[in-house]
Amino acid sequence: MDERHRRFDADKLFRLKSEHSGYKFCPRCRTELEEQRLDGVLRLACPSGDCDFIFYQNPAPAAGAVVVTDDRILLVKRAHPPKIGWWCIPAGFMEWQEHPSQTAVREVKEETGLDIRLKGFFEVYSGSDDPRTNAVLILYLGEAIGGELGAADDAEEVRYFGFDELPDNIAFASHRQALKDYQERFRKGRS
Repeated sequence: MDERHRRFDADKLFRLKSEHSGYKFCPRCRTELEEQRLDGVLRLACPSGDCDFIFYQNPAPAAGAVVVTDDRILLVKRAHPPKIGWWCIPAGFMEWQEHPSQTAVREVKEETGLDIRLKGFFEVYSGSDDPRTNAVLILYLGEAIGGELGAADDAEEVRYFGFDELPDNIAFASHRQALKDYQERFRKGRS
């Protein structure tokens, strides 16, 4: 395990999330931030009359794709914290300049080696069980159209699973819910 993995402290990150992600000073004028009730929510804000900075602790957007071939779903085993060795749907955080659909295609390629075509929108999920941030996960339905299946980037392993053999260790609640939703919407009545 490399130094970065040894330093990963999920409890500390969850604690920071509950403490305004560690913000203490205004990033614009360096004044110490104060808690203020704004719009009915306790937020950190700059008390300086010359600055209007308010820290809005917003979730991070993420996107991925549900890729099913021959009634088997593509999952990746995580190679980096959090949840090393746990399985998830190929997905990741959006880059600044990306549309969620671009993120989904890029993440599947980076993690699995597969090129995909998006067939449509699947669902949006809210996730709070990642210690790094809360996320809004946008999932699409995708189909493999090329590339070579193999673990890459953030994946330790990649493989297709039958729905009756899904691993117990699915990393995030939003991914567990997506697997359940897919089965209810597209596999109802199958054994």
